[in-house]
Amino acid sequence: MCTQCFPSKQKHASAIDAPEALAPNPPPEGDITLSGPQHNTSETALHPSTRNPVVLCVAPNGARRTPTDHPALPLTGPEIAREASRCMEAGASVIHLHVRDRSGAHTLDVDQYKDVITQVKSAVRDHMVIQVTTEAVGRYQPQEQMAVVRTLRPTAASVALRELVPDETHLSQASAFFVWAATHGVALQFIVYSPDEAVELQALARRGALGCDSPNTLFVLGRYTAGQRSQATDLLPFLADWPSTASWSVCAFGPTEAQCATAAIGLGGHARVGFENNLFDASGSLADHNAQLVSNVADVSRRSGRGVATADQARSIFGVTQA
Repeated sequence: MCTQCFPSKQKHASAIDAPEALAPNPPPEGDITLSGPQHNTSETALHPSTRNPVVLCVAPNGARRTPTDHPALPLTGPEIAREASRCMEAGASVIHLHVRDRSGAHTLDVDQYKDVITQVKSAVRDHMVIQVTTEAVGRYQPQEQMAVVRTLRPTAASVALRELVPDETHLSQASAFFVWAATHGVALQFIVYSPDEAVELQALARRGALGCDSPNTLFVLGRYTAGQRSQATDLLPFLADWPSTASWSVCAFGPTEAQCATAAIGLGGHARVGFENNLFDASGSLADHNAQLVSNVADVSRRSGRGVATADQARSIFGVTQA
């Protein structure tokens, strides 16, 4: 369960509540031992990467793309497992998992999830956190979205605030689900698509409706813009009243994904990249595979001085309690 404070300075009317700057020299690789009297363990003595390494999550396929969009889009269990292993080697410590049925359509089928999770775990062992999605994609209702998590009991899951709490009438059952997840070791990541939704999420946290004080949150940039294009400055309104101690990540639609991730790294956040939201590398060329997108942002993370989080560090930062 989250323990950090989650204050908010805003209240507003809603249905829920009336170019990167890189260090010239990368830090040396290797772990820093903190135990023993010979080491200075004050915060100022620690390298920044030991305090807040960047959690890199890969979203390799999403719910809507097909091989027509990209021939290397992973859809089957073996394909997703291979891509997970490749992205792990590139620096990702979390995989955002969508599964498809036999026709290639998005599904929340529990058995399908179990099968693909087993294959991914076999490929990456405990070196990645597996986060399942509850995305509706116009096919599933809130009760069905929550039911798959209750049945599957995954390590981690993402939930879109606007899908599970579209209005106040849905709050009671959604809140019961959020509390259930917190008490059963399912680490939720709350997805918000606008600064107003970020404020709503804070309000729900203050009301005790989320099962935690400081929800792990993903800011989505560009989903509802013309052509689904984002820019780095889209991130700033989300952070206007965001608590400095609350964990957040960003994902961005369109070919400026790397720029948006770079901005997030510089501002203390984490990043999700991958074919779900973007198919192009930082140069604007079609990426060969997801790991190319991960590797680029991992390089920025290392050169920024923050470093890249291991799976164990990602578990700590995202509040994951299951192995």
